[in-house]
Order: sequence, then C-alpha cells, then structure tokens
Amino acid sequence: MSNIILIFVYLLLGLALQYVKWFPTNSYKLINKFVINVCLPALALYYIPKIQWDNKLLYLIGVTWIGFAISFFLFRFIGKKYGWSKKLIGCLIITAGLGNTSFLGFPIVNALYGSEGLKMAILVDQPGTFVVVSTLAVVVATMYSKDATSGGTIVKKVMLFPPFICFLVSCIANVLGLDFHEYVQFGLTKLGSLLTPLAIISVGLQLHFDSRSQHWKFLWIGLAYKLFITPAILFVLYVVILKQHGLMIQVALIEAAMAPMIMASIVASSHGLKPRLSSMMIGFGIPISFITLAFWYFILQFI
Repeated sequence: MSNIILIFVYLLLGLALQYVKWFPTNSYKLINKFVINVCLPALALYYIPKIQWDNKLLYLIGVTWIGFAISFFLFRFIGKKYGWSKKLIGCLIITAGLGNTSFLGFPIVNALYGSEGLKMAILVDQPGTFVVVSTLAVVVATMYSKDATSGGTIVKKVMLFPPFICFLVSCIANVLGLDFHEYVQFGLTKLGSLLTPLAIISVGLQLHFDSRSQHWKFLWIGLAYKLFITPAILFVLYVVILKQHGLMIQVALIEAAMAPMIMASIVASSHGLKPRLSSMMIGFGIPISFITLAFWYFILQFI
C-alpha cells in the first residue's frame, strides 16, 4: 500500500514543480536520460542473472510480448486507416502496449496472492516487460520518431541503448551461472530504486490537464486497450483456448491488466512521441486501473 501512496506523492511533486519559477521547465529531459541510461541498466544487471528457466514460465513471460505485439499491429492499422500522425501511432503502441508490471504490479500481486504470486510477477516483469521496453519499444520509438531513417539506424540505436547492452551482459551472466559481487549488487539496487520516484516526478512535470486538449480521445482509446482489451485477449487465449487455470494464470492476467508502464512513457517522451499524451496515459491510467483491476480480480475468482 505504501508503494501505491508514494506514486501519488511523486506525481503531485512533479505537478507542483511546474509552478516553481526557479525550477527548469525542461528538467524532465535530464531526468529521463538518467532513468534510461543508469537506473534501467542497473535493474537488468541485478535481476536477470538470477532468473531460472522453466517452460511453464512462457505463460508469464508471454503477457507482455503478446500484448505489445497486438498493440503494434492494432494501432498501426487504425492509425493508417484514420490518418493519425506517426508520432501518435508510436506513442499509443508503446504506452498502451506495456504495463506497469513491477512498481504497481509487485505490491498488488503480493497483496492479492502472497509471496508465491510475487515470484511469478517478477517473471512477467523481467524477461517480459523489461526486455520488451529495452528492445522492441526502442525499435518502435525510433521507427515513429523524426529520427527514423533506415533499418541500420534503428539496429544501431538498439545495440547502443544502455539497457539493451546491460541486458546482453546479464543474459551471458545468467547462462554462465555468474552473478556480481554483493557490494556491486548493493550499488545496483540503490541505483535501480531511483527509477520509480524519478520517473513519476518526470511524468508529473509533463502532465497537463487541458479540457480542450485533442489528446483526450486518444487517451481513452489507449487506456481501453491497456486496461480491458489486453487482459481480455489473454483471458480468452490462456483460459478459454488453452484451458489453463491456477495461480500462475491468475497472476499473469492481473499483471496484464496493470496500468501503462512508467518507463514506456519515458521512452516515448524521450523520442518526441506525443510527450503530453504519454504523461496522461500514466497520470490517468494509474488511478483508473485500481477500479479495473478490482473488476478483473473478481472475474478471476471463477477460473
């Protein structure tokens, strides 16, 4: 519960800093760079070497990969049909395609399903959400930003993306059964712990409540996909088609229903993909998700 309260504290702090005259208006750009280039790589180096593989984990890992893939094809199709800008399409693909499976997901899953559920939630987040945001999200962001020029440019950008480099290092360590010294791990956890407060403050700095904004329609479209369509698709796939039940499936589906991922907003904003809409997806998505999560938790009691 304390983690959820802190989300709103950091968000309000970011909003308040908008009205502090001496505080730089573009400071969120510097915060975004620190989060992407320092905090996110630290988390990869800490968590990924500790993952132990099991084929059943594909149900958990698949949550983000499936959700992001459908988001890509859906918003690309709708965007082209209705003549949306490239930046709008890219923004919705990324922010609606990635859920907040860690900072929101971990405490909520722990409260609902206990420590066993939390272990499963970590596997939704690390080889699932974390890998997608470090790779595919960067590819999409580059494709739909003004910087997109060629396939070679996109590959180069991904390969030089600090979280991706650290992901590769972490995978090698995992395969070799290696891990960092406890002092290094301590430093990585401290750096990684800065991700959420800094990222949410950054969102608050960019969040604007303009009733006449053209973003409102797209906000509801993005949130409808993230909070309802994604978990509904996975429910049909896992429960109805594949006949899967039990704690693992319940955790997977609750994680699928989480609000948009904070880092997704940061990646989209840092590439110039509708920063205000990206922030609105977080600022409105998180409180609304508490209502929709209650709905999905109720539904999952019958499987």
